Amino acid sequence: MDLTALPFDAGAMLARLKPWILCESPTHDAAAVNRMMDLAAWELASSGASIERIPGRMGFGDCLRARFPHRKAGTPGILVMAHLDTVHPVGTLADLPFREEDGRCWGPGIWDMKGGTFAALEAIRSLAATGLASPLPVTLLLTSDEEVGSPSTRDLIEAEAGRHRYVLVPEPATPDRGVITGRFAIARFHLKAEGRPSHAGAALAEGRSAIREMARQTLAIEDMTTPDCTFSVGIVAGGQWVNCVATTCEGEVLSMAKRQADLDAGVARMLALQGSTPETRFTATRTVTRPVWEPNAACLGLYERAKGVAARLGLTLPHHSAGGGSDANFTGALGIASLDGLGLVGGYGHTLNEQIEVASLAERARLMAGLLLELD
Repeated sequence: MDLTALPFDAGAMLARLKPWILCESPTHDAAAVNRMMDLAAWELASSGASIERIPGRMGFGDCLRARFPHRKAGTPGILVMAHLDTVHPVGTLADLPFREEDGRCWGPGIWDMKGGTFAALEAIRSLAATGLASPLPVTLLLTSDEEVGSPSTRDLIEAEAGRHRYVLVPEPATPDRGVITGRFAIARFHLKAEGRPSHAGAALAEGRSAIREMARQTLAIEDMTTPDCTFSVGIVAGGQWVNCVATTCEGEVLSMAKRQADLDAGVARMLALQGSTPETRFTATRTVTRPVWEPNAACLGLYERAKGVAARLGLTLPHHSAGGGSDANFTGALGIASLDGLGLVGGYGHTLNEQIEVASLAERARLMAGLLLELD
């Protein structure tokens, strides 16, 4: 069929996406994430999906699993996998309001990844509205903690993906409007520095500052960065009273590597860190890890089919391995045919300039719809 004839209107799609962007949903605010899940559940129900709400755990929000009607329901099919949590705290709309101008639109989470998730949903329901059926049944899994490494949902993701033939992930597109066929390995660490308390005014010399120790270690950790393995200290918090030498200071580190062996070596270096003086203590504890995803023949075969769909739409579709992990790290590492980066064209994710190209709503929805029709 002529895929260009599929009825997608980017302006109308943006209007329907707007309530999702106005519903701020930072990962660590489970109630806010659940309000976003409520919106998504309504959209899914109105699209005819059978919805299962999976209660959150570890303090995170709920997840949604939606299955769309299909004559082969219950057989291995296509899993569209996305997350509805964002890095932006509630109140970000004051500094990053929903705003459309010159073919672009701004808003918290609009690029990473509510816009791509919404476009995927539009693709699914557009096929139903036009009487077209994908050869395989489609399931949509929406999770709540991807931005912190999916600590509470990894087992759910892996189990659900294992019941499907293909996994499609509408995370943001690459800068050249391409897709992602591999992801770097990622590890996160919790840091703790411990010092010795004293009165900062009356007995400063008796104390040993945990903040000072953390500062030393921060510089040392970031200096461990090489082209093969990077280290970034992203959170530091310590002390309680300005007139007390700080006893404790804590932080978090993100490490990323293109190869698993490089990440493993970086993990070993982090775990070996100790206090820089005999009177201070310092420990690094590994928390969440995303395995490296190196594409296998199944992943590259899936990409070739997507590339063919893109060609029928008059589009080029390059592919890359990329940093900035996603839940495709898990599914790709399991060897399941996975394709990532099917979401919107835009940029400046995780900043107060996060934006999309409005036209990419229709472009990427059409690509997703074509791929759903192609896979068998």
